[in-house]
Amino acid sequence: MKLVAQSAPYIRKPVSVKRMMLDVLIALAPVLLFACIQNGWNGIYVVLISVAAMLVIELVCHMFIKWPSGMKFKELFSKEGFLKVKQQYTINNIIAPLISAIIYALILPAGCNWYVVLIGAVFGMLIGKMIFGGLGSNIFNPAATGRVFVGVCFGSKLIYGQGGVDVAASGTPLAIVKGNLGMVGQALSEYSLLDLFLGQIPGSMGEVCALLILVGAVYLFVRRSADLRACLSMIGSFAIITLVVSIVAYCVWNNQVNSIGDAPAVVQPWNYKWNVFDLFMYEMLSGGLLFGAVFMITDPVTSPTTKFGRIAFGAMAGIITALVRYCGAYPEGVAFSILIANMFAPAMDHLMRGKANTYNWKQILGLSLVMIVICLIVGFSVASQVQIGGVA
Repeated sequence: MKLVAQSAPYIRKPVSVKRMMLDVLIALAPVLLFACIQNGWNGIYVVLISVAAMLVIELVCHMFIKWPSGMKFKELFSKEGFLKVKQQYTINNIIAPLISAIIYALILPAGCNWYVVLIGAVFGMLIGKMIFGGLGSNIFNPAATGRVFVGVCFGSKLIYGQGGVDVAASGTPLAIVKGNLGMVGQALSEYSLLDLFLGQIPGSMGEVCALLILVGAVYLFVRRSADLRACLSMIGSFAIITLVVSIVAYCVWNNQVNSIGDAPAVVQPWNYKWNVFDLFMYEMLSGGLLFGAVFMITDPVTSPTTKFGRIAFGAMAGIITALVRYCGAYPEGVAFSILIANMFAPAMDHLMRGKANTYNWKQILGLSLVMIVICLIVGFSVASQVQIGGVA
């Protein structure tokens, strides 16, 4: 056996890194086109600023990281110096930041202030990627890094509904039910499940249309350019917790309605009917869960290399997303969950070192026990939040 030294991503299939990244761009194209058409110039300039910033940061940092030995700075401006630097720069150094830039733009609301987009793009590339050595060396997802940074620092500047969607009725779907899932009946009167599926709702530009995200997912998985394990484990873990949450919330809500009896003055403001399926699908189609599971958690550079490692990686992201959404202060937690999972990816690979790259009953049992504990924690938290008419 011949051992070959190479940098991440480590791909165990007859597929080139270049082809995989091109497939990701193709899968992103319908979502990007939808975002630009729906939001017009308010969406287009966000994408343009993000792309320009990340491409420039990648180029400048790569020049210093791969600086030819013995070459002086003034030689860079000569033809010979430029050719030396160019030899170290490949098409992958263009496609990779282009993907990160598009993803970063799509998880922002349309109409963001230009400096917010620029600062987040620069921070995401510098701190999330280039500080670790550039392409293939980063442990954090650059798009998620930039999004979390601007969300924390410029949260008041991220105003949803400045694009092409009519949001006069209310805020984003997740904002309506945050802290009180019993509000889902009223929320569904404003945004139907079909609206959620087709993207006729306010929110981050690329996260609203579940249909086009699923189209991109099918293309990626058919082409084998994304790992199905991490994607399905993230969606599956979140779905299990959400199903428990939906059952608990409905039981509590229905019990409170029945206890009020015939008191129309109290019940009337809350006279919206819903069931477990309504809440479950509302939560699954809202926010950035699907987008993050298809285009972010599947990043081969920032995810583990082992089979069970990727399952645990996706499950961790799904669990943290649910904890933030149902128990935290933010209505959405996909970017946070992906960054936290990124931190544990090297540890997951280390724990699997020297072991068979497969699954066993101990691993499945351990993951199942974690899911049970999380479901209990989230279930009790949600039970205390469901309210009738604004009164617990």
